[in-house]
Amino acid sequence: MPQSLNHLAIIMDGNRRWARNNGLEVLKGHNQGAHTLQDISRVAIDQKINWLTVFAFSTENWQRPPAEVKGLLGLMTRFITTQAQDLLDKNIRLRVVGRRDRFSLELKNLITSLEKKSAPNSGLNLTVALDYGGRQDIAAAALQIAYEVERGLLSASLVDDDLLKSRLSTKVLPPVDLLIRTGGEKRISNFMLWDLSYAELVFSDKNWPDYTEVDFLLAVEEYYKRERRYGGRLDKIHHLRMIQSDLA
Repeated sequence: MPQSLNHLAIIMDGNRRWARNNGLEVLKGHNQGAHTLQDISRVAIDQKINWLTVFAFSTENWQRPPAEVKGLLGLMTRFITTQAQDLLDKNIRLRVVGRRDRFSLELKNLITSLEKKSAPNSGLNLTVALDYGGRQDIAAAALQIAYEVERGLLSASLVDDDLLKSRLSTKVLPPVDLLIRTGGEKRISNFMLWDLSYAELVFSDKNWPDYTEVDFLLAVEEYYKRERRYGGRLDKIHHLRMIQSDLA
């Protein structure tokens, strides 16, 4: 049985398909998807999951029709405005990863304000990836390290996995244990490439607005059925777990 589920990530795919299948405008799908996120966050809290990270807007999403992009950004603004107090009341800490320079001043200020207000909260760590791309994040981290080495602020001999992680926008997040993707697609679409290295993957054919508590609990159950090897031998991993248990 794998270790406890500490960090869950979700690619919330299928909002547009759900809207079209129901004869609705695309933004209606995104709005319904926001309600689904609220429901699943509640279940994650009930399941004692400490970290929940969701992919809300990718760097590639800027290529969508301008009206849809504008509507999505407006939805983000309204969501933060209307749900801020609820997040605080539920002891949720919000973090946003990804670029912010392409957002409106209003949206940037709302994000920063809620991050600061929720910082003392000790419950669910909810991270929302906005204008985020995994490859871009790694490239930016590499560029930062190269700059530090070039300026003599850092020795090249110190560059390792931990150092690169410390320069990512996801630096405070633990490794992802389970990734859920809805909408029928079976790929990770440039999401948290570094942090997903050893994550278990569960795919659902349901579009995100149709994703239910039962679907979520079945995915969690599937996770606990799996044996996580981390590239090593099972006998060695079991031995290391016994040592860790004895030291605890």
